[in-house]
Amino acid sequence: MSRLRILLASLLLMLFVPCCCGQIGKSVIIPAGSEIDHQLTAITKADPSQKLALIDQFASAHPEPEYQIVADEQYIGYFLNAKQYDKVFEYGEKLFALDPDSYSTAVNMIRAAAEKGDIDKMFAYGEKANAIVQRFTNSSAPAGMDAATWDATKQQKLANSKDDQDYVRQSLVSGAYGVADPAKKASYFELLGKLYANTPEGDQAFAMAVASYQQAQDHSKMLEVANHALTLNPNNISVLLLLADDCSEKPDQLDKAESYANKVLSLTQTAKKPDGVPDDQWTQEISVQKGLALSTLGQVGIARKQNAQAVDSLTKAAPLLKSNPTSYARNQYRLGFAYLNLKKNPEAKQAFTDAASVDSPYKAPAQQKLTELNTPHPGVHKKPS
Repeated sequence: MSRLRILLASLLLMLFVPCCCGQIGKSVIIPAGSEIDHQLTAITKADPSQKLALIDQFASAHPEPEYQIVADEQYIGYFLNAKQYDKVFEYGEKLFALDPDSYSTAVNMIRAAAEKGDIDKMFAYGEKANAIVQRFTNSSAPAGMDAATWDATKQQKLANSKDDQDYVRQSLVSGAYGVADPAKKASYFELLGKLYANTPEGDQAFAMAVASYQQAQDHSKMLEVANHALTLNPNNISVLLLLADDCSEKPDQLDKAESYANKVLSLTQTAKKPDGVPDDQWTQEISVQKGLALSTLGQVGIARKQNAQAVDSLTKAAPLLKSNPTSYARNQYRLGFAYLNLKKNPEAKQAFTDAASVDSPYKAPAQQKLTELNTPHPGVHKKPS
């Protein structure tokens, strides 16, 4: 991920590498065969034990801002390889002072933060990297360059930075997933959703934020983020499913749950497979989404005492959820209660047996219901959760 800052040129032919071949940020042109070129080549070839001294010499000999950019890049590379991450951050900030739009520097800072395990710094530099790309994307042509040429230049530079942009996004996602505390995890995914708003990655990040806020039992924040996500994309299936499930547990919000679930069923009929996703993976994903929507409708039916309709929805959901053990077990647990309410005990036992057959949080409660059914006694059946 080193940046193509040092653009070699032939002094004899006076040919220079066009700036469009570089990356985002300032480009420093080093004449081929010049003393500076020789010094940088020596740094590149030097043994690690000698490299730092050569960089120090270069930095002292060339105080000009453009060459200090080159020196700082050399320092960053050296300290990154040496895993001296605080030094990487120190020289990264120095370089940003000289070139605030140095995208490769932001990428290197993210790499250093990731290797150090500093999630806060990862996301701080992730925001900076995203802002650099946005500023560059929206920038106007510099003086002396026509709009068409500038547009082509921008497209080329953005294409050159694609691998780095992918690295930044994947690093931030991986970092957020690795956070144990659900509230912190939610805040990181919420930020990811904002950084990548109106993209599939942003939609998924918002869904993870909603799920994590739910896990953290911060219901008001969960709803805030969910509603914001749907404002950006009303067809965010993952968020719609989370809201449908949440509303299905609240007697006064069953209509909302039903509406959200039915919308998901409609959307899954026309959803298009994203590029790069294998066909079997996409088929399974759509299957689970349909199954979750039907399972939610089943829960709504139980809450409304419409148990025959609940059985129909839950029965249809079961085969669609087989690839997701927890969702399948929950569906069968719900189905057991729907059958109990219809006084169909043999069918209820089978549903609870199915729920207990997979390793999930529903295994123990399903086994308890089976024990109760095999030892009949008066009692009121509780509704499933």
